[in-house]
Amino acid sequence: MKEHKVDCKEVMNHICENLGEDLDSPRCVSIKEHLNSCESCQKYFKSVDTTITFYKEYNVTLSNDAHIKLLNVLGLSEED
Repeated sequence: MKEHKVDCKEVMNHICENLGEDLDSPRCVSIKEHLNSCESCQKYFKSVDTTITFYKEYNVTLSNDAHIKLLNVLGLSEED
């Protein structure tokens, strides 16, 4: 499996698209600055991005229970 390497611009586009904001908005600029300096957030983002890429590439279907567990492991549960 060949891993797609993303650059900072792709990361920012993805995050800001999901926030519904422009790349030059104050919020996106703050996120970029934080990501550039926070190793924990960089690792977290990479793990989420890798998981999403894997599931898209292999067209994986999860049961509802497995989906909920995955969201919990990634810290993306709506209950958090």
